Amino acid sequence: MASETCEQVLMVLRQILRAISMQSRFLAQSYGITMPQLIVMRALGSKGALSIGALSREVSLSQATVTAIIDRLERKLIVSRQRSSSDRRRVLVDLTERGNQTLLEAPSPIQEAFDIEFSHLEPWEQTQILATLQRVAQMMQAENLPAAPVLVEDPQLPGDPVEPL
Repeated sequence: MASETCEQVLMVLRQILRAISMQSRFLAQSYGITMPQLIVMRALGSKGALSIGALSREVSLSQATVTAIIDRLERKLIVSRQRSSSDRRRVLVDLTERGNQTLLEAPSPIQEAFDIEFSHLEPWEQTQILATLQRVAQMMQAENLPAAPVLVEDPQLPGDPVEPL
């Protein structure tokens, strides 16, 4: 039987998972987009038209994952692909008018609030949190799972049979 402290840790982990899940569902129901789609849209909103490779680096996701996200956003008329005027071999992705409107209305991703709060912590506190979470991941045998710095309910990972993005 788990100790009371262990149960409290598991409850906090569940609260974090629920917060991510709730925001993911809210985005899907209210705006018809996923968290990774919102993050890609925000990158395009701040940087302007980008190639898939540059966008991939900007959001720390693989080019294959970003391509899949762009395909879905393009079908929803949220982004468009256009050939670069300076180099016709290069294809740039940009937000459409509908994409800009969706971006204006959508809430900030949950990790942005975390990032702001985390940046206010002392460096030793940041390191302590990182070390503790790394230890928790190890205890759950999850330390070697690939992950991007994007908080989503069901992230698309290489080799996953289902593609939720």
